[in-house]
Amino acid sequence: MEQHPFFNRQALYLRPDPSRVVVRPFRPSIEPRDHNPLDKTRVNHIVDWVLGLGVDEVVSLLQATLDSFDDRHHNLPEIFERRAREMEVSYFGDASLSLSQRQLIGAYFLNEYSFEAAALFNPSIVPHPCQTGAKLGCIRVILSLRAVGEGHISSLTFRSGTIGPDGAMDIDPPARLARLPAVTACVGDRIELSFMPESDPSERVIFPITDAQSNGIEDARFVAFEHEGTITYYATYTAYSGRSIRSELLETADFLSFRLVPLKGTAAENKGMALFPRKLNGRYAMIARYDNENLYLLYSDNLSEWTGGTPLLAPKFPGEFIQIGACGSPIELDEGWLLFIHGVGPMRHYSIGAVLLDKEDVTRVIGRSREPLVGPEAAEREGYVPNVVYSCGAMRFGERIVLPYAISDTFSTFSTVKVTTLVELLKNDL
Repeated sequence: MEQHPFFNRQALYLRPDPSRVVVRPFRPSIEPRDHNPLDKTRVNHIVDWVLGLGVDEVVSLLQATLDSFDDRHHNLPEIFERRAREMEVSYFGDASLSLSQRQLIGAYFLNEYSFEAAALFNPSIVPHPCQTGAKLGCIRVILSLRAVGEGHISSLTFRSGTIGPDGAMDIDPPARLARLPAVTACVGDRIELSFMPESDPSERVIFPITDAQSNGIEDARFVAFEHEGTITYYATYTAYSGRSIRSELLETADFLSFRLVPLKGTAAENKGMALFPRKLNGRYAMIARYDNENLYLLYSDNLSEWTGGTPLLAPKFPGEFIQIGACGSPIELDEGWLLFIHGVGPMRHYSIGAVLLDKEDVTRVIGRSREPLVGPEAAEREGYVPNVVYSCGAMRFGERIVLPYAISDTFSTFSTVKVTTLVELLKNDL
């Protein structure tokens, strides 16, 4: 299946790059107590062995480690020292250690992680908070992507770029190095993070932090939310522990500092939530699917709690019989609310369609695609998960909709369509 002829696919691809790595804490497994009669862990043993090295050996080994890894990371000695501080109280207390000893201990309990080695997919797109440097008739954008590495662990990464007057997308080359944020606050599962101001968006990687996120931060659906003249960027995403899922909310004003909080309520117990870009009748509004099949419209006075809901969309056409889901937040048009949806059909084949919701009565469907608008092409069906196309959010620019989407859960690309053409198609199909 190929995309609808009204959609213009661009020859632009974002593919996973295994050379992009971050440094993560390494935790040696703990052996059974029966095999550890001295009541010391492997961590204790490693620390003891490092402290047993001579001064020259420590300096030489640390320098060799830096020579091998320093050009792959920002300020690696500070990363080593920070890891040593995390371990200090538990494993070497108030021992008087040299800087070289501390950094070498830190190095033993870190490892590189190739965060996008397997996949770079499920994108969403929003206007860049800073339009400095944008040429006349163009707009700067931020693209979020789900990156997957070893062990199928998902993290959130970014790209910046520009949309031209004709809808053509140009993505800035990614920085060679990547970095993790500093955790500036952590109260339970409520986290605040920040990146260095000089960092490029493509350097920034938000890796799982809490137990609920331990196996992945998945499918962030970003939206530029407008309230009283101020824009705040929110993203609903799935936190996956390896055993259970829940929806969480990310908030940022600048893509440098982020707040991550879990969502509450029955709707938050599933995935695929998508926030409207403004309040409706004085309340927050959300599209959600908490029964694994249908879409619901929810209202709330509190961004953090989502319960109840009104049935909005059910599977209707053959390509949707397994389930439907929101491909990002609704886009406000003069003609109504445009909502891209994914449908799942035979052989768990994913495709992208769209609906048009009434501007005043959002539960009223005034347009809907009968046939898929975007599907996996024959030459691109193979990948990490075959037969899938998926998006986490499109945006309008001028007379066009720009739709980023992933193919076979492996790489990402872009299509555009004129607003008037798409609206006419949806209304005629209904």
